Amino acid sequence: MKLFLRLILIATVYFSSRAMGQIHQYQEAYRPQLHFSPGAHWINDPNGMVYIDGSYHLFFQYYPGGTTWGPMHWGHATSKDLVHWKELPIALYPDSLGYIFSGSAVVDSNNTSGFGKDGKYPLVAIFTHHDSKGEKAGTETFQNQSLAYSLDQGQSWTKYAGNPVLKNPGIRDFRDPKVMWYAEQKKWIMTLATKDHITFYSAPDLKNWKKESEFGLTVGAHGGVWECPDLFPLKLNGKTYWVLIVNLNPGGPNGGSATQYFVGHFDGHEFVPVDTRIRWIDYGPDEYAGVTWSNTGSRKLFLGWMSNWNYANEVPTEKWRNAMTIPRELQLRQSDSGILVTSMPAKELYKNAAGMAITLTNVKLNRHLDLSKYTGSLKNQYVLKVNFARIQDCSVHLVSESGDKLTIGFDKAKNRYYIDRTNAGIIDFHKGFAGRFYAPRLTSSKSADLTLVVDKSSIELFADGGLSVMTAIFFPKANLEKLILESQTEVTIQKLQITGLKSIWKN
Repeated sequence: MKLFLRLILIATVYFSSRAMGQIHQYQEAYRPQLHFSPGAHWINDPNGMVYIDGSYHLFFQYYPGGTTWGPMHWGHATSKDLVHWKELPIALYPDSLGYIFSGSAVVDSNNTSGFGKDGKYPLVAIFTHHDSKGEKAGTETFQNQSLAYSLDQGQSWTKYAGNPVLKNPGIRDFRDPKVMWYAEQKKWIMTLATKDHITFYSAPDLKNWKKESEFGLTVGAHGGVWECPDLFPLKLNGKTYWVLIVNLNPGGPNGGSATQYFVGHFDGHEFVPVDTRIRWIDYGPDEYAGVTWSNTGSRKLFLGWMSNWNYANEVPTEKWRNAMTIPRELQLRQSDSGILVTSMPAKELYKNAAGMAITLTNVKLNRHLDLSKYTGSLKNQYVLKVNFARIQDCSVHLVSESGDKLTIGFDKAKNRYYIDRTNAGIIDFHKGFAGRFYAPRLTSSKSADLTLVVDKSSIELFADGGLSVMTAIFFPKANLEKLILESQTEVTIQKLQITGLKSIWKN
């Protein structure tokens, strides 16, 4: 009997400790509570994002051997709601052809690839094989495009025996294939980053690729290498346009890496922009490698890596490094300066609300408004929405008891939004981390709306319906639980709403 009780006690302690370990695993300092991050180790670009049978699949650049960049694998996570994520075993490991760099995944519902079997259509991953030995040897052909397929909805993968399917013609940066089905011509289109421009390829079967055209040699931002492209259609007033996303490192609007885009037309062969102005999906310092999920119909959902190559290896986290942005929905809007892409939080975010939202109407902001009584218990996990009848100079301060302060604001004279993390906590790990970062206001409307998604160590700003977007990370010594609004003149807030959000990990 004593032995039996002892075994019961041991089992109770064991399973209790495991449960407590799981509870505390995602509670470390700076751990995002609203954003996907791996349980441990290094993460960068989102890869292979695809929706299939009720699940959103997120693959990602992953190094399981440490918390800085290393030999790349494809990590894997899934979600039913774009909010709660389940991290799964590594999907793709490096092999004799090289590391597994960025790419995409498609549902080959017509089995054009021939990988399907027994009535099952394949999920096909298209990725870059990066031969590090070839790179060190000084060759120009160390990046090539390869395939892997899954017949169990991404739970297990088989690499194609005929890899690589698209060999490098002699371009040092030849990577990050984003593939889509072009139904009008019954062919797959690959959008590939090739040095400082884009090359389009097509194939009927995902295996035999031919070059279609090039784009971008003389347009767009060229402060660094082009990476992680994406091509997809969106409608505006009943007319179809094509959006080409191109990530750039370095050369972003606030330094380092960032995501630019073009709006234009695509005929299955060439992309022609409607204008050649430089535009950015996100002006903040900490969104990069952003692309969209495939197989989501007319709805385009975007996700980016929430960091910057300037300091991603140096940020002061210990068990893991880096996270993803929240999923965002992209749409088109006509503006005075042309057709723009708007970006707003996916509506699913609000399904994770912690109780009823706090709503205030017709608020007079007379220099100083302290809203800390509403946010003190929310643990830096909430969405703040503010609608101004008439936009003026104003600022939002997130402040901790220890004095750390993050400021988000609008400068009317220069007509731009900003995020200032100069005093937001730990900043000395990289010389360029501290500072004030800017985004232009892209509408002439007198009224304005701001949406702020606040997490433990990040802020995402969506202004004017998502025309101006900024993402920034920060590392405070304590939670920034105080919320204070300020303005030099009296400002009327038509509506202010604070929605607390639950941690995505506790369930």
